[in-house]
Amino acid sequence: MKKLLSILLLLTLLFTPLLSSCAKDEKSKDTENDGESYKFGIISQIENGAFLDMRDGIISGLEKAGYTKENTTIDYKCAQGDATTLSTICSAMDDGSYNAVFTIATPATQAFVNMESETPVFFCAVSAPVAAGVVTEMEAPDKNATGTSNAIPTSDIIDLAYTLTPDITKFGFIYCTAQANATDTVKSACDYLEEKNIDYTVKTVETSDDVGSVTEALLADGADVVFIPNDAVVQSGISALTEICKEEKIPTYCSSATTVASGCLATLAIDDKGIGEKTAAMAAEYLQGTAIDKVPAIVVDIDYCTVNAALAKELEVTIPDEDTLGYTLKLYEE
Repeated sequence: MKKLLSILLLLTLLFTPLLSSCAKDEKSKDTENDGESYKFGIISQIENGAFLDMRDGIISGLEKAGYTKENTTIDYKCAQGDATTLSTICSAMDDGSYNAVFTIATPATQAFVNMESETPVFFCAVSAPVAAGVVTEMEAPDKNATGTSNAIPTSDIIDLAYTLTPDITKFGFIYCTAQANATDTVKSACDYLEEKNIDYTVKTVETSDDVGSVTEALLADGADVVFIPNDAVVQSGISALTEICKEEKIPTYCSSATTVASGCLATLAIDDKGIGEKTAAMAAEYLQGTAIDKVPAIVVDIDYCTVNAALAKELEVTIPDEDTLGYTLKLYEE
């Protein structure tokens, strides 16, 4: 019996320091997690109202998920439309110090994803992620990237155009070929018009300075309505387009509520801040333990129909009620 007690005493003396050390390590780990800090990057190629709302939505979504000013650093960088600056920004955020990087729209997303970074990227408002090459499949992201798509409902917007302005005979499209998202949108719209046997004409721009002259060329080619895709270059020169079309009494349809606010007639739109918040929620899911390839990329649904009320009145366009439209109506009042 004494021998057994001696063995037990010896075992106790041997294992007590080890158990104490493990408990101490676990406690330290918990304390470290409680005080953990986070660092996120947000990248945009250009700044406009929609992209700034998306940025604010990302920040708001992170705060809702617990990533607040107390424990989080957020670096926002905009390339101001310069491809070289965009590349420099992406390279700087690929230094291993960021928990995740958010990219707004297609050009910024392509620039970061193409680096094959080990830092996960969550893209916001990429209209055609597969076509842009930032994911191979929406359901199973495979390039250390996932996020939200604001796939433009081109056929629905065209149908909206006929609801508001039924006397259309020829659509006109204006876009920049360097904008992959705009190229995809225009192709989709033209395919739909061909199915409906509706005539159209297409013109392209290289810079925002071309928008005015190309708009005039569209109208000279017989367009009696103009469709503006989700195109950052055209958006930068949108005032020239809207002034010409307003003077000529030509209705204009677009892909963003921000462009309606810039002078276009109407669109079916997402909530720009809302898509940012949805993107942040996906990042939070990853940060809380879900592998990024298990966080499917998603297409965000239409939130409302936005109509420029002042322009509608000037063009003598009657705005239907929500039951007729089939969407929540949001009027933009200048």
